[in-house]
Amino acid sequence: MTDVRFGVFAPQGWKTELVGIPGAAAKWARCREVALLAEALGYDSVWVYDHFHNVPVPSHEAVFECWTVMAALAEATTTIRLGQMVSCTSYRSPALTAKIAASIDVISGGRLEWGVGAGWYEGEYRAYGYDFPAAKDRIAMLREAVEIVTAMWREPDTTYTGAHYRVEGAQCDPKPLQQPRPPVWIGGGGEQLTLRVVARLADKANFGGKPHEFAHKRDVLYRHCEAVGRDPGEIELTWSPEVFVRESEAEIARLVAAGEAGSKFGEPFESWSAGNLVGTPEQVVERIRTYVDLGCTYFVPWCSDYPDDTTLRLFAEQVMPHAR
Repeated sequence: MTDVRFGVFAPQGWKTELVGIPGAAAKWARCREVALLAEALGYDSVWVYDHFHNVPVPSHEAVFECWTVMAALAEATTTIRLGQMVSCTSYRSPALTAKIAASIDVISGGRLEWGVGAGWYEGEYRAYGYDFPAAKDRIAMLREAVEIVTAMWREPDTTYTGAHYRVEGAQCDPKPLQQPRPPVWIGGGGEQLTLRVVARLADKANFGGKPHEFAHKRDVLYRHCEAVGRDPGEIELTWSPEVFVRESEAEIARLVAAGEAGSKFGEPFESWSAGNLVGTPEQVVERIRTYVDLGCTYFVPWCSDYPDDTTLRLFAEQVMPHAR
C-alpha cells in the first residue's frame, strides 16, 4: 500500500482569507488556532507561504511573515511538522536562511520541512527593493542557495564561490537536529531549468496542474533524473492544490451561486474544480487516488473557505482516512 501523507496550510492572510476578522491580534490568533486544530486532527504537517503582499493584488490586508510564523508555531505545536511553500531564495541570503532554518528545526524538536523556490512575485520584489533577475538567473541562484544551505548544515565551516553567492568560513551552529538534514522541498515546474535543479538536489518535488499536466511534469522530471544520474525514486512527488469539501453537491452548488465558493483569481468554477480538490468527501478521495496513481504521495492543500474550518475538518475526518 502506498504511504500517503497530508499537510495543510495555515491561514496567514496571503490570499486575503483573514479579511473578515477584525484586528491584527485576532487574525494571528486564528492562524495559530487553525494550526493547533490541524495538529489535533492528525495532519502530518502545517505550512505557510513566503510572501509579503496579498494576491491577486496588494490590498493592505495582514500577511504574517513566513519564518516568524514558523518560529511561533514551533513553540505552539508539539508533533506536527512545519513547512514553507516555498521560502524565496532572493528574500534572504542562503547563509542567513541556513541559520534561520536550523534554529527552527532545533526549536521545534526536529520538525522542519525546508521548502525553497526561485521566486516569481515581481511586484513584491520591486516594492521591497529586491532586484528581480531574469528567470534563468533566479533559478541559478536557487541551485546555489540549496548547495550553500545544505553544506552549512553539514560542515563545520563552509566556503563556497558561485556566480551569485559567496560565503567564506560560514558557520551554522546549532546544526539542525534532523539527520542527515531536514528534507528539501523544491517548488516549481519550469521544465528546462527548475526541474533539472529538482532532479539534482531535491528530496521532494512540488508542482501542480490537472492530472495530465501533473503527469507531464513528472515525466520531464524523470528525464532530468536520468540525465544527471539520479534515481527518480529518491524524489517524492507532492502537490499543493486548493481544497473545498462539503457533504453534498447541492451544498457546493448553493455556495458557488452565492459567491461563497470558487477561485479567488477569477478562474471559472469548472476549471478550478478540475485542477483542485473540490467536491464531496467521496469525490475528493477519488481525485486524490488519481494523483496517487500518477506517483504523488504527499498532498498539502490550502482550504479555500478559510477562516472557516469546515473543509479542514471534513478533509481530516472523511477524506484522509480513506485516501491514506
